[in-house]
Amino acid sequence: MKPHKFLRGLLAASALLLGAGTALAASPQAGARTHAQNFKDMVLATCLATAYRGDKDAARDAGSSVSALRDWTYYDLEQAPDAINALVESHLARDYRNPLAEAEVPGIRFDLLKCLDLYHGQELEALAKRLVIHPRRTHRQGNPPPAKAR
Repeated sequence: MKPHKFLRGLLAASALLLGAGTALAASPQAGARTHAQNFKDMVLATCLATAYRGDKDAARDAGSSVSALRDWTYYDLEQAPDAINALVESHLARDYRNPLAEAEVPGIRFDLLKCLDLYHGQELEALAKRLVIHPRRTHRQGNPPPAKAR
């Protein structure tokens, strides 16, 4: 399976599982997640966009997600871009060599696995603690929807 098809399938399955059974399944849920969680999601999306920059559709989709998540996250805009890019590049530069997989799929890079390891790693947790402002608050708490007209 080509990496971009796998990535699209993974993203579609995640969206279905996360939104199953809710009335809001057709809209992004990021506004209800904390700033810290959205920051980490944004870093994951940045990692995926960087890893799959050679695949126009996957990179565009991940990049669009980065842009959307920026709107729902309150963080240090001066320090974050360089810190995020450095963290992403260091993880994507890791050598996850697997001779058995390499024999079956020459040139395999395990970029998705590297991005997942970044997402679950202590470096990202520490970066979020350092850069995210009001990490336990959500976008919706700070920006309630306007009252409906009667």
